[in-house]
Amino acid sequence: MNKKRISIFLALVISVCAGLSACADPPGIAPPYSGQPAAPAVSSSVSSQSTSSAASTSSTTSSAASATASSETASAASQASTSSAAAESAVEIDKTAPQKSYTQPDDCSYQLNSDGTIAMNYGAILHAWCWSFDTITENLKDIKEAGYTSIQTSPINNCKVGDSGGTALYSDGEKGKWWYHYQPTDYVIGNYQLGSVDNFKKMCQEADKLGIKIIVDVPMNHVSSDVSVVNKNITGLCDQPFHDRGEIGSYSSRKQVTQNDLLGLKDLNTQDPKVQEYIHEYLKTVISSGASGFRFDAAKHIELPDDDPEYASDFWTVVLDNGAEFQYGEILQGENDRINDYAQIMSVTASNYGKNIRMAALGNVSTSVIESYSAAGIDPSKFVTWVESHDNYCNDGSENETWWKLSESDVEVGWAIIAARSGGAPLFYSRPDGSSKDDQWGKNVIGKKGSDGFKSKTVSALNHFRNEMAGLGETLSNPDADKKVLIIERGDKGAVIINKSGSDYKLDGAQSVLKDGTYKDKLSDSEFTVSGGKISGTVANDAIVVIY
Repeated sequence: MNKKRISIFLALVISVCAGLSACADPPGIAPPYSGQPAAPAVSSSVSSQSTSSAASTSSTTSSAASATASSETASAASQASTSSAAAESAVEIDKTAPQKSYTQPDDCSYQLNSDGTIAMNYGAILHAWCWSFDTITENLKDIKEAGYTSIQTSPINNCKVGDSGGTALYSDGEKGKWWYHYQPTDYVIGNYQLGSVDNFKKMCQEADKLGIKIIVDVPMNHVSSDVSVVNKNITGLCDQPFHDRGEIGSYSSRKQVTQNDLLGLKDLNTQDPKVQEYIHEYLKTVISSGASGFRFDAAKHIELPDDDPEYASDFWTVVLDNGAEFQYGEILQGENDRINDYAQIMSVTASNYGKNIRMAALGNVSTSVIESYSAAGIDPSKFVTWVESHDNYCNDGSENETWWKLSESDVEVGWAIIAARSGGAPLFYSRPDGSSKDDQWGKNVIGKKGSDGFKSKTVSALNHFRNEMAGLGETLSNPDADKKVLIIERGDKGAVIINKSGSDYKLDGAQSVLKDGTYKDKLSDSEFTVSGGKISGTVANDAIVVIY
């Protein structure tokens, strides 16, 4: 780690300590809790998602805490990486085994709406992290041309005005900091960081003209840790609007996970009908103002109807009936996450899968690493996947988790996997403008457009590939059992090929399910030929090929 990284790390540690002691302004990083991850399944024969390996169980506390606390901590990442590496080395690859490692059935009609448009639980989502409503509006044409079908905003509700209303994403000296998004003071549209309700409505109207859906991030597990700034609309809702049980002390207790304060943030009394209805009305207002979906922050910290009767509630039954087309919960995997149960009522985040994707982005594209979504028993149509989220980007944790480990070209490799695959709705996190492996925050301004990586030639080509392949299943394979080369085929129509082998890779009659014909790469114009179930052509070193 260079001096700059060390100084940033120390600054973050100081920020964490100060935030935890003061509680009024929680820090950007959550402490980890223990959990033993399982190694991913290793397979070289046709398998189904239902028989894939069980999910890793290690994670951190939810991102909701004002900084949306990091979902994937240093210890979890290290263990997951070690487990996966052990699984790889423990299996001696048989090159005579079938190359098709995993095949999803071709009946993927859920990926398309009845009118032929891309379904929200399939299309690529741009996470316009910390972009203002006006900034999103100004960039809608580019977003559409890049092939995204949805945009996810940061929280749009009234929030704490932190550090005198400054707009720096993060800084020791400047006023600002992004995590005040996640400290609600009232459930009405508009805040000092993103814009007014009129700005929001205009953004939604302009997006609708282009066929782009808006997904709104909603922190509804908690309000600001500084209760003095919370509007009386909330504090006066009922006799006991908060749980008042203190901070979560143990993640082995489901009761504490759902009823205690997350990093000092005041936990709402989600059992109270008046609290439920106030949030429910807010969600309906957001939909009537032009949004189409929601991302629910810290969702695993809100109880389910079949939790222990002592604290179970019908909160989700009430609030999910809001008219949205698509809704998903941030369920960071770990102790007491109950992700399979949340997946019965909405889509969920595949946080452990993100760790495997980052491993793949750094060179190991073995199907044994990527085929399982690391949450056994959940249909792929229920996942939101990512290479990185704002949680793990803002965490300065372990080697596999931090912003400085992956370049934007590495991110493109991970995106090639999740955008090409049939399952999940892939979420592309927009890094800060001007950021790099040596500069986490770049131009460091809330409200401005992020890096242009979201619309690079490669990312755009992959998004359009995904749209063209809607309704088709997938076949994953490593030609010649080479874990550095991956082919993802969609039905018999198209394929994405990734080469991380270190040199040009000649596909000399590798198995393929594509229709016979000649295919031209959308990124390089190189040609590939398929004949009699065999594909031939050369994939350049460190290249991504998109053919259909």
